[in-house]
Amino acid sequence: MPDRPHILVVDDEPQITRVLRTSLSAQGYDIRVANTGEMALEIMKDWLPNLIITDLSMPTVDGIQLCREVRAVSAVPILVLSVRDKEQQKVEALDAGADDYVTKPFGMDELLARVRAHLRRLPKSDVAEKEITEIGDFRIDLPTRTVTVAGRDLKLTPKEFDLLLFLASHPHRVIPHRTILGAVWGSNSTEQPEYLRVFIGQLRKKVEKDPAAPRYLRTERWVGYRFEPGD
Repeated sequence: MPDRPHILVVDDEPQITRVLRTSLSAQGYDIRVANTGEMALEIMKDWLPNLIITDLSMPTVDGIQLCREVRAVSAVPILVLSVRDKEQQKVEALDAGADDYVTKPFGMDELLARVRAHLRRLPKSDVAEKEITEIGDFRIDLPTRTVTVAGRDLKLTPKEFDLLLFLASHPHRVIPHRTILGAVWGSNSTEQPEYLRVFIGQLRKKVEKDPAAPRYLRTERWVGYRFEPGD
């Protein structure tokens, strides 16, 4: 998790988004706001939230559809806010991929407590927290910037190491192209997915036994890449 957890707030009511932005920012969270489901999905292309708070009633892409779209590519916790308090709506939201359901109007103290609870349950990245870590088939040594996979020493360029480290810091999660580009190469590179494809190809030649059938660096078509560390 980043030093300041990322929270994406999705609601078409300006008053709600203002209150949530102010209250959550005051707790030290990094907040972005989307007024539509489409805007939320666009933001997620180059900014990876640790928690999504979304309304259900929105035009075009509503909260239910947003949950399904997010769940297709990410396991990020989703907390739904809604004036609908009937059991049927709650079940529908949870079945669509939501993790929690809070009925409007809500108490801010309760909401903040639920936010803290979801963020506490996020898996911590050993790769991000330890100087030397073993994850699946990988052994990553941060001080010497060396990597072994299944006992094989890899000779990585500095940028290949940075790319592998970032992916390994988010195991099993689909990371969008622009998120990877922004994290490894900087924000000016987020519109150059072909650049990323070249480096992934180079890294696969060194990491994978069969680069044509990758086991560790998996492609999620049209979305991004997913790191699977192995057994």
